[in-house]
Order: sequence, then C-alpha cells, then structure tokens
Amino acid sequence: MEHGLNLIALAIPFFLLFIGLELTIAWKRKQKIYRIADALADLGCGVGQRVALVFFGYLLGAVYVFVYDGFRIFTLEGWKAWVVAILIVDFIYYWWHRASHRVNLMWAVHAVHHQSEDYNLAVALRQTIFSPVTSLPFELPMALIGVPPLVWGAAASINTLYQFWIHTELIGKLPRPVELVMNTPSHHRVHHAINAQYLDRNYAGMFIVFDRWFGTFVEEQLPCTYGTVKRLDSFNAVFAQFAEFGVVWAKARGASVWDKLRIWFMPPEWLPSGPKQFPPLPERKHESPCPPALQRYAMAQFVGIVGVGSLIILYDWMDNAVLAGPGALVFAALFTVGLMLDGRRLGVPLEFLRLAVTAAAAFVWVQPRYGMAAAVGAVGVALAAAVWLRMATRQTPASTEAIAA
Repeated sequence: MEHGLNLIALAIPFFLLFIGLELTIAWKRKQKIYRIADALADLGCGVGQRVALVFFGYLLGAVYVFVYDGFRIFTLEGWKAWVVAILIVDFIYYWWHRASHRVNLMWAVHAVHHQSEDYNLAVALRQTIFSPVTSLPFELPMALIGVPPLVWGAAASINTLYQFWIHTELIGKLPRPVELVMNTPSHHRVHHAINAQYLDRNYAGMFIVFDRWFGTFVEEQLPCTYGTVKRLDSFNAVFAQFAEFGVVWAKARGASVWDKLRIWFMPPEWLPSGPKQFPPLPERKHESPCPPALQRYAMAQFVGIVGVGSLIILYDWMDNAVLAGPGALVFAALFTVGLMLDGRRLGVPLEFLRLAVTAAAAFVWVQPRYGMAAAVGAVGVALAAAVWLRMATRQTPASTEAIAA
C-alpha cells in the first residue's frame, strides 16, 4: 500500500545507509544474507515502482480527494485525525494484504514483494508498480469518514516506513510485550516464508494484534525458506512485475471460458483441473549465471539508476512530459541490466544500445535544460560505461557462451 509522497523519497538515503549497516553486521557475523543479483533486482523493483508513481500517483490521490470533498460523512481534524488515520490505515492494510494473498488478481500484483529467496532490508524495497491501484479501493472509506488527504497519505507512508526495518534476519525475537502488540522481524519472517505451516500468515503492517484477533497469526519456530511457491528464477526487475500474471494465465490454459474468468478471483492454490499440489521446498536458491565482471558492471549501473530515479521522484512536481524521457531510460536500464543478470544472450547487445540512446538523449534532453557542459558530461559517462562493459565481456571470454537464451 504505497503512496507517492516525498516522505518516502526523502527516506531513500536512509534505506541505503541501513542496508550498508546490515551488510557490515552480517559480514562481521559471517552471515551471507545478500546476493548481488537478488539485491539489485530488489532495488530495481523499488526504484521502478517509485518512478512509475510519479506518472500515475497523482491520479490515485485525485480519486481520494474527489471522494473526500464530495462524499465525506464527517470531518476529522487535529490529533484525532492522526490517531484515527494511523490505526485505520493499519487495519485496512491487514485486510488489503490478506486479500492480496487470497485473490489471484491481487496476488499477481503483490507476489513481486515475495519473489526474493533472501530476506534482508533490500527485500523491503522490492515493491510492485500496481499495488497502489489495488489498495486504493480499500482506502476510500477513510475519505468517507473524513480523514484529510494529506493525513491519509502521511499515515500510509508512516505505515510503509515502519515495515522497512522488519525485513531482516539479524534481529531475533524482541521482548514479549513488543511481540504481542507490534509487527516484528520474527513475525514478518513467517509471512515471507513458504514453509507449509507458515503460508498465508502474519499479514500485519505495524500491529500484529489484527492477526491475533482474526486467526492468521503463527509464531516463528522452524527456520524459514523464502520466496514464492512458484519460483521466479529471474533477476529482471521489469519482468518480475508481470511474471505472476503469466503464471495465472498458464493455469487457465485449456480451461473453460468461465474458469478462465473466475481463476482471477480464486485463491492462488485453486486450479480449474482440481486441487493444487504444492511442490517441495527448493534445495537451493536460484543463482545468477551472469559472470562476476558483468555483475560488478551491473552494480555500477544501479548507482546511476538509483540516482536518476531519486531525482525523478524528488522532482515529481515537474511536467510529466519533461520526466518521461528519463523515466523511460530508467526502465530501459532496469530491463537490460536484468537481462544480463539472468544470463540472457541479448542482454549485452541491448545494453550497448541503451548506452547509445542515453548518449543521444543527453543532447535532446540534458543540453537544452542544463547546458552543453552537462550534456558532454552525460555523454562521457555513457562512453565510460560502454568501455567498461566491453572490458567486462572480454574479461570473461566464456561469457558469450554462458549468456544463453
């Protein structure tokens, strides 16, 4: 349930800081909780969602404002509005989150957040482009009871920010009073697990009390295996956004017209042909076939992706026509780098093409706004990246064979 408020954008440096801190602590404890390709896919999904919200987030906000201005029954003000908003946002989050696991159409959207087989702070940033669309109908009752739009947006952002820190394996169980009331890393590890006894449990955002009240709470006991029951087997942040829709459609293949329609509103385990047989837990995680030299190149490109994406988010007040070019380049970079991380044959050629387009865009978009020096600098960065990419592919002669379709 994400919203395009700058509260989230301003938190991006702190997200990266705490990810670095988690990495440092894990390294000192000799725990391997991060893998390069997986972490980059997580960050890519997060950047992609935030950039996409720049272009359609205001439309969702406008719907809330329309209902609030024209149909609200009460008007909440002051501290009452804040208390009501924070509590109701979390209550609504519980039911939206529960529906997102039990209705195929919503699961196809929400599954993105669960696709990682790791569990760390980067996973908290792995978000789906379409979740604000599915969450809005659940939130509109808040407009009816008079929660002001800014309070609603801020309360939802606070709820989102709270959930960042609970995505970690480094924090064990907290004191019992905290575990009884609040959502904690222990509770949320259960939610991300695909162990049979953990599936579809602990839907909480901030307060675990709703799971306790509505019978969906399970205590963490056995070690957790993370991911989705149908494993993604990809590190492409763009492909990840649509993959589960393909899974649902594949289930409906050969079914009657009626079953093709209703499968979207049935639970994920439902099949037209009968009950679903859950596969055993995977013995090992899916690994990237991308050579180490190209993985290092991909990491460097993500610095640029995060940088440009953050600027788009912070300057979301600008005309969408102005931001459309940089936004398209962000998604192109996520796609081509994702292809390389997945070991796809077209990854490297398309990345060269993307760099060429980026260099050309410097004169079309950068030069008219920021001057020739900025444009030349942007072209220089693209050329340096192309040289690095060429060197990375030459360092791994076997990579052209390894990068197979």
